Amino acid sequence: MMKLTLLLLPLLLFAQQPKLLLLETYTDQNISGWVMSEKLDGIRAYWDGKRLISRGGHIIHAPAWFTQHYPPFALDGELWSARQDFETIASIVRDRVPSEAWHSITHCIFDVPHAQGDLLQRLAHAAPYEHRYLRIIPQLPVANTKHLQSFLKEVESQGGEGVVVRNPHIGYMAHRTHQALKVKTFHDAECVVIAHHQGRGKYRHLLGAFTCKLDHNITFKIGSGLSDEERRHPPEIGTTVTFRHQGFTRYKKPRFPVFLRVKRAF
Repeated sequence: MMKLTLLLLPLLLFAQQPKLLLLETYTDQNISGWVMSEKLDGIRAYWDGKRLISRGGHIIHAPAWFTQHYPPFALDGELWSARQDFETIASIVRDRVPSEAWHSITHCIFDVPHAQGDLLQRLAHAAPYEHRYLRIIPQLPVANTKHLQSFLKEVESQGGEGVVVRNPHIGYMAHRTHQALKVKTFHDAECVVIAHHQGRGKYRHLLGAFTCKLDHNITFKIGSGLSDEERRHPPEIGTTVTFRHQGFTRYKKPRFPVFLRVKRAF
């Protein structure tokens, strides 16, 4: 019996991977009649009516006091604290023993997957459950493209990641869709680290840059965006990292790549 119990323990950390709404990228599509909101750079969290589950199907060990007033139906949102605070959020949320640091986290809701009606009607189902740790993300009607770009500029000037625009007239779509788009001045992508390069000058004893490879075997260097600590302990070779760039050259290499973070399976 003891052996069986030990074998089952790891399974308690996982749940069925939720089927989620995923964003495509905005490329001047017609967004007349759509709504927009700030894109939050946190940890995706799906509430299945009983527990919080990550995008990858991991159980999120939130404190009991954090979820005690949650509704008995599904919610989709982002665990978030502040702009440019992803690493702190991740360290809090991924801890199997929840700490008091959860008091800085809010579950920001952008949909109620199984509710009836359009987006605003679905979100209204969650409104009675809003409290300190659970809030609905405001959805602002888009007047036109100029309005969208003005909002994007405002968000980015305050350190925000970008904007999400959505067609509010359709139901929840549990897959990647052109009815929900991310809008950024910069683009995010992932690559695999394949080599380290020693720095020069003030970085002569640290990492100066690393070479990484995209899926289609395009290689390039990333040398900016790294903190001194990350230069002392760089991402290991074979690690997948997320970086930001401003489009691609004619040779399909990212323009002005900037390191953001190591990708973690969660």
